[in-house]
Amino acid sequence: MDIFISYGLIILGLVISVGATIYVEAQYASKKKIMTQKGMTGAEVARFILDKNGLMDVQVVPTSGMLSDHYDPRNRTVNLSEDIYHNSSIASVAVASHEVGHAIQDKEGDTFLRFRHALVPFATFSSYAGYIAIFIGLIASLSEVFWIGIILMLVTLLFELVTLPVEFGASNRAIKELDESFILQENEVLGCKSMLRAAAMTYVASVVTTLLEIVRLILLVRNGRDE
Repeated sequence: MDIFISYGLIILGLVISVGATIYVEAQYASKKKIMTQKGMTGAEVARFILDKNGLMDVQVVPTSGMLSDHYDPRNRTVNLSEDIYHNSSIASVAVASHEVGHAIQDKEGDTFLRFRHALVPFATFSSYAGYIAIFIGLIASLSEVFWIGIILMLVTLLFELVTLPVEFGASNRAIKELDESFILQENEVLGCKSMLRAAAMTYVASVVTTLLEIVRLILLVRNGRDE
């Protein structure tokens, strides 16, 4: 394969990945400076929406780290980073309501959410084992090992693809809940939409980056056979 195509795919993947990260961080930095008029913290918003949907048994707890927010279906907890948990900014409300969106998906038995949870151990293994197999296959000229690595990478890609409807669904649910609950003013809801849209782009970027890497590696091997 022409070296320029190989490096071009690497650079394109980096641009997409870094660009998405910069975009979401810029949105977060901007929205965390804007406080909501009602002054409800991320924790209070999460608790309100959970109770509204009959999820009184789901706990809202603070967790360490920046943007480490997540819903844990095993412990039935909405885990919010300290900044999100305690503050009443647009960013805090957006992130908190998004994580509650996952709790609601869990309650409703969302197919994609359950499929993603089932894929987690396989995706975790594949993300490491895939590159190892590909490296060994290329260095030792073992095509079978190389293709095993590609298959493992495809498992990672599948996980990322399944993640898209889960994340977009949680964001849509969050906006719906915020609209119905009148927690925010109309312009504040628009701010949340912007924040959640930026966050969603990071998942799209992951899919595209992984796909480009798989294509690059396949072209690399095919080019080597043609020489």
